[in-house]
Amino acid sequence: MEHSLEVAMEAFWPVLRAGLTITLPLSLISFAIALVIAIITALVKLSHFKLLRAIFSIYVWIFRGTPLLVQLFIAFYGLPYAGIELDPWTAAIITFALNTGAYSSESIRASILAIPKGQWEAAESLGMSYGQVLLRVIAPQTFRISLPPITNDFIDLVKGTSLAASITIAEMTMIGQQITAVTYEPLAIYSLVALIYLAFCSILTYFQSRLEKAASKYV
Repeated sequence: MEHSLEVAMEAFWPVLRAGLTITLPLSLISFAIALVIAIITALVKLSHFKLLRAIFSIYVWIFRGTPLLVQLFIAFYGLPYAGIELDPWTAAIITFALNTGAYSSESIRASILAIPKGQWEAAESLGMSYGQVLLRVIAPQTFRISLPPITNDFIDLVKGTSLAASITIAEMTMIGQQITAVTYEPLAIYSLVALIYLAFCSILTYFQSRLEKAASKYV
């Protein structure tokens, strides 16, 4: 037991460093792109353009209906056979962004649909254009309604980045695997990795609750 504790203490900084320099940046970059994808997808699926709606609906269907790990394998290991070679970071960012964007788009779309049509009609009666109604009336309410599921998607993404180890990205899980291969202490090392993920997600959950309170302050 003492040896396991010593091994875990020695591994703490390498694992945490991987979390701070790889896991969190990978999550933030992917999520920023995912939000753009999600907003565009939600708006397209609510539009009157049938062909575009069909295309984006198929995208959401595919990425919500297939495992994230398989998507990573296709992007990194499969696409080279089609003449498209991506480095690990690019493959991971594209896959995580598309996957999270598919889930978040449904949250945003549902939030927009939750706003009474009367508000659209009232804003349009004041002479606002479609874009003005979206930005001034719909977007603020959509942000507040969709905030909880969207932030949950980000927390899920942080945990999901552990799968990036499968395409050679040295994030926390891979560092844990490497240390375990040397120390033969899987329980201690993987428990440490789990605790650091738990710490990250707990901090994010705290900020999520603060953000939700701030967003609903004037409701």
